[in-house]
Amino acid sequence: MNEQILEGRYNNMPYRRCGNSGLKLPALSLGLWHNFGDTGNYENMKQMCFTAFSHGITHFDLANNYGPKPGSAEINFGRIVKNELKDYRDELIISTKAGYLMWDGPYGDWGSRKYLIASLDQSLKRMGLDYVDIFYHHRPDPETPLEETMGALDRIVKSGKALYIGLSNYDGERMEKAAAILEDLKCPFIINQNRYSIFDRTIEKNGLKDSAAKTKKGIITFSPLAQGLLTDRYLNGIPQDSRIRTDGRFLKEQLLTKEKLAQIASLNQIAASRGESLAQMALKWLLKDDVITSVLIGASKPSQIIDNLKAVESAPFTGDELKKIDECSI
Repeated sequence: MNEQILEGRYNNMPYRRCGNSGLKLPALSLGLWHNFGDTGNYENMKQMCFTAFSHGITHFDLANNYGPKPGSAEINFGRIVKNELKDYRDELIISTKAGYLMWDGPYGDWGSRKYLIASLDQSLKRMGLDYVDIFYHHRPDPETPLEETMGALDRIVKSGKALYIGLSNYDGERMEKAAAILEDLKCPFIINQNRYSIFDRTIEKNGLKDSAAKTKKGIITFSPLAQGLLTDRYLNGIPQDSRIRTDGRFLKEQLLTKEKLAQIASLNQIAASRGESLAQMALKWLLKDDVITSVLIGASKPSQIIDNLKAVESAPFTGDELKKIDECSI
């Protein structure tokens, strides 16, 4: 057993049921979208995983294309599980996804039966696992029939390579159609993964949030801090070493208008009045809803995980606070 894993790891983390399924997830889960690829430091990756698990974060979320390069996050996480966490496999929820480009040619992208099954086989090989707990279709495929994609997910569960199925980046209408197909197949579809934050209310507008409640499916949110906007990072403008300047793939500098910076400052004042950081308040804001099963956090170092964990212990919002947050952000 790893001596760095704390015995009291389940004492303080709340766990929420995925819709009406039997599976519970921690209120905060660790996403490996960034900082677990070939450019990351392996010892730092290990310590982040140890810190997360030692504080009750049992869920580790990956995708076939997480890197850089694509696949490298799964390889590195697989090493950590094999060398450090193998004795705890039955305490871990490991998820991965397929839906974005992974290899050349017509069979390495989107949602065909061939791509999804082949991709999961590759993911399992990279991680050294027999199965994942949750396998997601990463994005809707506008050309492949929904019946084919859902049939492939059903086949994956029935083959024993995944325990549960999830959908990512679906809107409410398409999710409900997919859910009906999977229900007919008696396939355990339990959760949706979508972007959601104080600054991004898309799932409130496209029906996903309401549809998840209606169909009794869970939601796990990603980008809860809006790629760093909902932190103290930009309270005084754009730092020279910010990822917005060094890597503009996920956050464009032109989005940081004077109006947006003013919104961030106002939200920070609300957080300060609650005795919280802006990031902690942004995470707590997501957890206020019962339909939200878990919030995916990212981190570049263990101390960030510790800071984020304070969100699960903070006080509930008052009606006035929620009104002010909306006034500052919508």
